[in-house]
Amino acid sequence: MTNLEFSFALFFVAYFAGLIGALTGLGGGVILVPILVILFKIDLRYAMGASLVSVIATSSGAALTFMQHHYTNLKIGMFLEIGAVLGALIGALLVKFIPTPIISIIFGIVLLLSILLSLKRHEAVTAKTSHPWAKYLSLEGHHLTQTGLQKYPVFRVPLGFSLMTLAGALSGLLGIGSGALKVLSLDLAMGLPYKVATSTSNFMIGMTAAASAGIYLSSGYIYPEIIFPVVLGVLIGALMGSKILIQAKPKRLRILFSIIIFFLALQMMYKGFLGI
Repeated sequence: MTNLEFSFALFFVAYFAGLIGALTGLGGGVILVPILVILFKIDLRYAMGASLVSVIATSSGAALTFMQHHYTNLKIGMFLEIGAVLGALIGALLVKFIPTPIISIIFGIVLLLSILLSLKRHEAVTAKTSHPWAKYLSLEGHHLTQTGLQKYPVFRVPLGFSLMTLAGALSGLLGIGSGALKVLSLDLAMGLPYKVATSTSNFMIGMTAAASAGIYLSSGYIYPEIIFPVVLGVLIGALMGSKILIQAKPKRLRILFSIIIFFLALQMMYKGFLGI
């Protein structure tokens, strides 16, 4: 395969990752890293570096569309990002000291856990009153429905903040933006409408990735020949995915999310146990 063919192949794979990343709130990295490692035989740490930069592109590409349609909750995103950035810095610093096979296994376990948590999601939330922190910080918001803007409550803010800090640490350690755990923290723990959780996750993952990308760059894990076609493909895919999400049904998005993540998790754990 020539360099040009390699770049085009990376572009199309990244486009697919960006499309799915925007639709599910994963940010593309959770799909991109396994594909780069499994199909293109790229070293895991270089794949993670490319993923972090692409996550920033995904977030930038999708966030504007979501905000225009009143889905992104900026107040929640900025508040939770305090914990996410702190966790991301810690996770990125640990990358040098953890063997690649161990990181690969952790990656797979995190993906499988994301599926289990997603399947436990209930559409109906029994509580009707927001958490006191949500009221004090004015975190409640409105989202666009068929009948117009509708107000939604915000629950379990301390739990959501704790999970977001963990998501940030995994983002820095795995180079994925950790959109999976971000969506689940916003959706399952805090009870946000699924599209609000997805769009707010897309808004947050770019900032989380940027916090740890500098450490990856100084460690030499960001390789320009890989990053350019990957970022371009992910950005275009994210823009397309953000437009599709506006009309998509949340239940179908969860099914798509679970199927893709399940197979990628098995592949990553398999490579980790083999020490590849």
